[in-house]
Amino acid sequence: MLYFEDFSEGRRFDYKPVEMKPPEMIAFASEFDQQPMHLDEEAGKRSILGGLAASGWHTSAIGMRMMLDAFMSNSTSQGSPGIDFMDWRKPVIAGDVLSGFSLVIEARRSKSKPDLGIVKFRNEINNQAGEPVAVSECSVLFRCRDKGNA
Repeated sequence: MLYFEDFSEGRRFDYKPVEMKPPEMIAFASEFDQQPMHLDEEAGKRSILGGLAASGWHTSAIGMRMMLDAFMSNSTSQGSPGIDFMDWRKPVIAGDVLSGFSLVIEARRSKSKPDLGIVKFRNEINNQAGEPVAVSECSVLFRCRDKGNA
């Protein structure tokens, strides 16, 4: 189990690869982002994206799952106070294989809740060519193992 103290600056958590499959992309878009380029291969080809493209929200949801699988599911996470930014840098096209990482860029003890620590992450999702398709920064609250040293 990972506690706040386990998240030192510079620690990196690598993501397992995920292939973007058309049926899953279309199912997500059908419910959450019904734009033509997310629902139909031909419409995607006619768009500036060049093919059936995942919704940026789908890419972000995949990134959240990657974070869960890499470390969050085995942690004392108490949720997040928010995302500082999220950039969708490149289209994610059907068949792309995504991977990436979360990097700890800051870790500090909460002043108002000494049993919690705040960890800021830079998250990067890359395609099979190693090109960043989505980059974000967010903070996550974790329980502290050592509750006495605020």
